[in-house]
Amino acid sequence: MRVVVTGAAGFIGSNLIQGLNSIGVDDVIAVDDLSEGLKYRNLLGAQISDYFDKDEFYTRFAKGELGQVDAVLHEGACSDTMEHNGRFMLDNNYRCSKNLLDACMTQGTRLLYASSAATYGGSDTFREEPRYEQPLNVYGFSKLLFDNVVRRMLTRAPQQVVGFRYFNVYGPREQHKGRMASVAFHHFNQFYEHGRVKLFGVYGGYAPGEQRRDFVFVDDVVAVNLWFLQNPDARGIFNLGTGRAQPFNDIAMATVNAVRVTKGEGTLTLPEMLREGLIEYVDFPESLVGKYQCHTQADLSRLRDVGCDHVFVDVASGVGNYVKWLNHDKLTAAT
Repeated sequence: MRVVVTGAAGFIGSNLIQGLNSIGVDDVIAVDDLSEGLKYRNLLGAQISDYFDKDEFYTRFAKGELGQVDAVLHEGACSDTMEHNGRFMLDNNYRCSKNLLDACMTQGTRLLYASSAATYGGSDTFREEPRYEQPLNVYGFSKLLFDNVVRRMLTRAPQQVVGFRYFNVYGPREQHKGRMASVAFHHFNQFYEHGRVKLFGVYGGYAPGEQRRDFVFVDDVVAVNLWFLQNPDARGIFNLGTGRAQPFNDIAMATVNAVRVTKGEGTLTLPEMLREGLIEYVDFPESLVGKYQCHTQADLSRLRDVGCDHVFVDVASGVGNYVKWLNHDKLTAAT
């Protein structure tokens, strides 16, 4: 099998390559923009057959110059929810994806792509239906615009097309994302550097730290992508989360306790952490008022209906594994 992964040096893309390699797929064409050169680290140890800069790839692939490609796993996008340049966002996330879709359909190549739970925005129901899609920013709109194109062509598509609405993904190889990295990543670094974790206080009718998200470990995201790759008759747009909404307090607790365990210290409850100053609540920022999802929870009905019965880990287990990786990464970087 010959597979292209766009956004290959990014967070989910690099983990997908590791997952592909684990099932024996090593004819992998990696596509990215390595202007930020340090992202190369995410590809260390990966088995790839070629690398293309994103500008070169899209042009050559559309012309059929790369030969037979079985599937494209399209993770390349601007994922900055605070980016307000709509022209830039639509060019990167919509037009690029639309051109890629057209090329895939012409060449008989399957397309599995990254959508986002940001398509739901202000909704309180997270089901893959237009009536629940109310994006709060141009990022969410750019993803929804492409999803709607896919919806219109699914019944006549000559081969598999799958969109994954990722919820709050966390895990290894996201260090390059800066402020857009997961809360688990930021909590680890805050606790490592300052001995405490910061969370938003009261907002949206939620008590401090009790805003809830569907946090999904990147290994689970990879597993679901690979399931669809191995089941080419399954197609459509699917939520990819755990189906559980957990408060940010749970992420903070899991991070602090996982770090404590690595130091041979005992675990603590939330009240104990608050008393010891290990968790601190800060005022909700004005810049996010009206643009922030206080509750997300993937409806997995459609995913289960097509036969994907993958079991997702909870926050305590996922964050525990992630902290081990982060500790190892810090030790490796220091030597």
